[in-house]
Amino acid sequence: MPNTVLRDQYTAAAERLADRVLDALDGAERPVTPPHPTDPAELAALRLLGPDLFAPQLLTRTAPDRRTATALSTALGVFPPSPDPLTTAWLDHTSGLLAAHPVPQPDRTPDPADSWQRWSAQLALLAPLALPGLDGPVHRSVRREPLAVARGTVRAVLRGDHRTALRLLRWCAWLTHLPGPGSLPPALRLPPLLAELRLTGDDSSRTALQLTLTERLLATRGIR
Repeated sequence: MPNTVLRDQYTAAAERLADRVLDALDGAERPVTPPHPTDPAELAALRLLGPDLFAPQLLTRTAPDRRTATALSTALGVFPPSPDPLTTAWLDHTSGLLAAHPVPQPDRTPDPADSWQRWSAQLALLAPLALPGLDGPVHRSVRREPLAVARGTVRAVLRGDHRTALRLLRWCAWLTHLPGPGSLPPALRLPPLLAELRLTGDDSSRTALQLTLTERLLATRGIR
């Protein structure tokens, strides 16, 4: 099967799964995961969404859905985690923690000391980790460098890279959940920026999921 056809199948499966997560966030009774997923495209979609599969529970501080955890564990078994690239390894490790599926922790963490531009680009790919209740070396590096996250967000907006900007804006929204005084520059007004990205983004379900999760992170802190 040509790679383009396979890629299209995986993309379509990820879109369907993102729709199910959006339904769950809206309170729909339909579970996130289809029963007993066996299709390779469905399993690839589970691994691709990773921690975002548990967003409905993490946002409400409830226990992860066991059916989803079982399905994700199956996906991690079919598509074994790879230590490279670094970002994929961290997503797989966190997915494994949520799914009770052992995945080794990477021995390196994206480091803002190298270059805040490069670091923010890596951090954007790790946006599914920006959820309440998740913590680890990546989160600690974000807590140490909130200004770099803000700079990366603004840089992505100015470059017209709306996908990266939205993912980094989600990290900014996650930072608002930290205790104590705000750690982001006061001039970075998150709700107007989110509204702008809602207008300029594509119409994919995965983008809609990023927008919704960022909005929920802000709303739970009373930021509108």
